[in-house]
Amino acid sequence: MCQINPRVDFAFKKLFGTEENKDLLISLINAIVSEQDQVADLYLKNPYNLAEYRKGKLSILDIKAQNTSGHWYNVEMQISEDFHFDKRAIYYWAKLVTEQLEEGMMYKELQKTVSINILDFNFIYKRAEFHNCYKIINTATGTDDHLHDMFELHYVELRKFQKSFAQLVTALDRWTTFLTRAHELDKNHIPKELENDKAIVKAISAVDRMFDEEERVVYQVRRQIAMETDSKIASAIDKGLEQGREEGEEVGKLKATQAIAQGMLAEGLPVATITKLTGLSMIEINALAS
Repeated sequence: MCQINPRVDFAFKKLFGTEENKDLLISLINAIVSEQDQVADLYLKNPYNLAEYRKGKLSILDIKAQNTSGHWYNVEMQISEDFHFDKRAIYYWAKLVTEQLEEGMMYKELQKTVSINILDFNFIYKRAEFHNCYKIINTATGTDDHLHDMFELHYVELRKFQKSFAQLVTALDRWTTFLTRAHELDKNHIPKELENDKAIVKAISAVDRMFDEEERVVYQVRRQIAMETDSKIASAIDKGLEQGREEGEEVGKLKATQAIAQGMLAEGLPVATITKLTGLSMIEINALAS
């Protein structure tokens, strides 16, 4: 059985963000993007580097890559719930676009940029599908008219995926199964629905042997931080919802959010984190703390 959880960002970065496993990243991206955007090869722009992590330069363990056609990809695994992840996703997409322009370059040189966000929590509550893609479209025609087709943003919500092995059909089904059920998978007894997918077989074999002793320590720390953060957020949300339940709808929402923020403060979460999760300003949060 896989002892390493590939959903922990540090493990995800090592598994998909190295030259030796670049084929796994290509397979994952191709499972998500359209048939017209299939990737033949990639250049890793921020490959996994333990030395850079030690220096504190890899606080966000996303993966940036560019294909041979010039298109850019940003792939991120997010394990902790974030109430405003949509804004974060657009920010990182925009950041990757602006980083393409160097001095003397022209706007026409900007390339299509695809943001892929794999979330270990439910985020798009109005949609039952576990994979949703967003583009800029003409609202009159419902198409992109190939005018603003350089924007593409994907959400893959792992917790919405409920298929059994017998129900697996697509490559994305298989990758989502790997990410959510790695703890059940044994490289010596791979389910028949996965055994013919070379990338999945390689991932199952690679995930437990990819860390040295120092990396395992880092992985355990990242994993523990994520677990503790999730626990604190869940506790704060429960307290906030309970306090806001009997108020009027709008007042109740605000009071519930404030109560959630107070719960997070009590749990010791940083103000910057609480701001990102609740949407309250730092001034509002500091006022609650006083």
